[in-house]
Amino acid sequence: MFGESLTIRLAPRDLNALHGLAAEQDLSVDHIIRGLITREIRRAADAKTRQCADERLVARLQRLLAPTMAEAIDWHDLQRRLRAVGFELRPAGGGLTLHRLPTGARLCKSSEIGFAYSRFVKRFGAPMPGHPHKMRHLLNRAHPEETDDDVDLIEEI
Repeated sequence: MFGESLTIRLAPRDLNALHGLAAEQDLSVDHIIRGLITREIRRAADAKTRQCADERLVARLQRLLAPTMAEAIDWHDLQRRLRAVGFELRPAGGGLTLHRLPTGARLCKSSEIGFAYSRFVKRFGAPMPGHPHKMRHLLNRAHPEETDDDVDLIEEI
């Protein structure tokens, strides 16, 4: 038997069509609804899986772009270097995605090729211009090299 019950409201026209479909297929209304829900859950899971980049593509992009990304000194320099080789980074959720120029085709997340948004924010000391996530929690921390731990103690003799 199935677990929890669910009550839904349907427009009379939709409810009549659903009853007609159930009678036509010799199924119960709840069987049809469960099937629809199962298919929708599967479809959503498949769509999420497709968001993961192909491993071979990621490996090629890592080899191609690692020097470009590692040598950039700030956000402007990074985007300039990427555009020079036909790519660009765009904000996506809490991170970045890599896109092919000029088509704009999404290739992968920057973190999939070893360059997470947080890594760039720490390195450049600023969030990506226009990115909705400002990563203030990363920027508010003092860097160890910036703290003044060299306290000179003068002892009284």
